[in-house]
Amino acid sequence: MAVEVRRRVPAPHAAARGRGTGEKGRVQAGDALPLPIRHTNLIFSALFAASLAYLMRRWREKIRTSTPLHVVGLTEIFAICGLVASLIYLLSFFGIAFVQSVVSNSDDEEEDFLIASGQAPPPKPKPAPQQCALLQSAGGAPEKMPEEDEEIVAGVVAGKIPSYVLETRLGDCRRAAGIRREALRRITGREIDGLPLDGFDYASILGQCCEMPVGYVQLPVGVAGPLVLDGCRLYVPMATTEGCLIASTNRGCKAIAESGGASSVVYRDGMTRAPVARFPSARRAAELKGFLENPANFDTLSVVFNRSSRFARLQGVKCAMAGRNLYMRFTCSTGDAMGMNMVSKGVQNVLDYLQDDFPDMDVVSISGNFCSDKKSAAVNWIEGRGKSVVCEAVIREEVVQKVLKTNVQSLVELNVIKNLAGSAVAGALGGFNAHASNIVTAIFIATGQDPAQNVESSQCITMLEAVNNGRDLHISVTMPSIEVGTVGGGTQLASQSACLDLLGVKGANRESPGSNARLLATVVAGAVLAGELSLISAQAAGHLVQSHMKYNRSSRDMSKVA
Repeated sequence: MAVEVRRRVPAPHAAARGRGTGEKGRVQAGDALPLPIRHTNLIFSALFAASLAYLMRRWREKIRTSTPLHVVGLTEIFAICGLVASLIYLLSFFGIAFVQSVVSNSDDEEEDFLIASGQAPPPKPKPAPQQCALLQSAGGAPEKMPEEDEEIVAGVVAGKIPSYVLETRLGDCRRAAGIRREALRRITGREIDGLPLDGFDYASILGQCCEMPVGYVQLPVGVAGPLVLDGCRLYVPMATTEGCLIASTNRGCKAIAESGGASSVVYRDGMTRAPVARFPSARRAAELKGFLENPANFDTLSVVFNRSSRFARLQGVKCAMAGRNLYMRFTCSTGDAMGMNMVSKGVQNVLDYLQDDFPDMDVVSISGNFCSDKKSAAVNWIEGRGKSVVCEAVIREEVVQKVLKTNVQSLVELNVIKNLAGSAVAGALGGFNAHASNIVTAIFIATGQDPAQNVESSQCITMLEAVNNGRDLHISVTMPSIEVGTVGGGTQLASQSACLDLLGVKGANRESPGSNARLLATVVAGAVLAGELSLISAQAAGHLVQSHMKYNRSSRDMSKVA
């Protein structure tokens, strides 16, 4: 949206006061300088000329004596600093005036003339912001739309105006959503009364979260906790429509807290991207594989890769071949971002660099599915992707009996038969758990993560053992591929940002880059630990069906609602 630059016109009483007190009564930007503006300009102009003359003379002498130009003394360093400082000042001082003269229009000249003649310009009525009448209600279409909006809607319906350009052409994201919504209603003949339109900042998602919006979905958010994890008491936000989920996780949190809390460790942290390239022969593909995996070349690859970001740091490259196709799996740290875009930029830098030595390399895709993103894959289960976390706790015998309503031996036996043997019978890949995906998805939605990445982020193996002579229960969850971030994407939206703030991990950690994202990953694992503990206990005690009948069934008479 264009921003119009205007000079502010003084009010009549202010102008009169200025005439009465003279020029000294006016406050100018130059008054902030320690010297008058003309003296400051003179000093910096003289400094620029003197520094330039001295450096030119010195460089001429060096050329005559064959002295390298990059060898400089203390006086030359001062001269270079003076030249740069004076140049920045002069460009800033005179450049602003030049830019203003370019962007100003005839209206500015008219206002200057009126100010010089002592007349205040006639006040221009401020145009009221255009707002689509459809935005006033989330219900059906109004009786009569504004004429301009009606024309736009008709154009969208007829296919003359692409729906995706409305925000750009109108400059009003809410109005664009309303017009698109009305066009959708006319095209489909379906009312979407239950989908709210008002009460959402559509500008916050433009170009980063969602295209062609027509409303937003309301999703309840609950909290489970306190989760006592690594000595901290945390309340975990979870967005879900599944009854019993938060209540069950909350019970697990209670059992953990009454047993002294849980502890966690992040044993690996690296996002991956794996491009695929085709070569004329398998031999050529193997040559590049050997080059990339040779430790002697790692430093060179790191320099090229790390240029993409001040947070991206290459950790390693592993390759796989299929015929003459080479799959290169790059792993790098990404700070507090989830990091998919960051690692992709670094990979592109390396591919451009390799093209010089391997001109016959045909890059088929920046992602060859060896990453592997949003798909259940053994490579993530074994090598990890994102944050690899283990979370554990020892639950005392009395807590197992009092809070979880079961016993240690039953829990251990059920976990072996269900989560380990049962998942093996099913051919599960990273699914050796009761319901890790439930908790991961609920936290992902609440905190603005990519919900589709719950596929690999939910890979988890739950282990239960009897300890302390069989009295107490040791429970752990190992999750090798938790893909989370606290900056970028949906984390910037107001609701999701508030949930991150509740956990104390909002935004980037400037003192220790990456620590916020790692803490969020441990919270996910800790909540999964609580959820696993509670659900396995409910199944061991035979309470699962009763709980869902009580908490996961609507008490409303749906026949009356219909």
